[in-house]
Amino acid sequence: MTVIGITGPTGAGKTTVLNVLKELGGAVADCDAVYHELLLTNGPMRDELKGRFGPKIFDTNGGLRRKELGAIVFGDEAALADLNAITHRHIVAELERRIAQAQAEGRPAIALDAIALLESGAGDLCDVTIAVTAPEETRARRIMAREGVSEEYARARIAAQKPSAWFEERCHHTLHNNGARAALEQQARSLFEQILF
Repeated sequence: MTVIGITGPTGAGKTTVLNVLKELGGAVADCDAVYHELLLTNGPMRDELKGRFGPKIFDTNGGLRRKELGAIVFGDEAALADLNAITHRHIVAELERRIAQAQAEGRPAIALDAIALLESGAGDLCDVTIAVTAPEETRARRIMAREGVSEEYARARIAAQKPSAWFEERCHHTLHNNGARAALEQQARSLFEQILF
């Protein structure tokens, strides 16, 4: 079984690429969804976060108070590094479990979908990595349509992320999403068939 890392900036078309892999029988692990699930279900991770940042980062129902945690870590590089070290370790352990599960199911591949794939250590689990990129104009339009936000907000999100070239330089392959969904799907299918078969 092949473990494929899929990364790239927001709005580039990663979901379209992942859907092609699903059609080919592959499994998908969305690292953002895994993180949110672990915040609710993983006692050891929650205890570590409370120990480092204080119990007030969780509300009375056990939900994470994102603004409170954000106020602590943004602008404090050491605190942000500690947050990433705690969460990334638990996320990678859960990804290892999901990879084993996909292998047990006889899947040809599993994709790890993460914008921070390479920085988090999850990239070390991958046999091959793929960057999905698109022009900034296209990405801004997609973010606006998907999230119902202003162009100014969409462009601020883009500016806060690493540029496409950063992903391209660090991944084995790049899928350039320059427009039509069908073209991206065809590119992705060809690449997956080359990798898997």
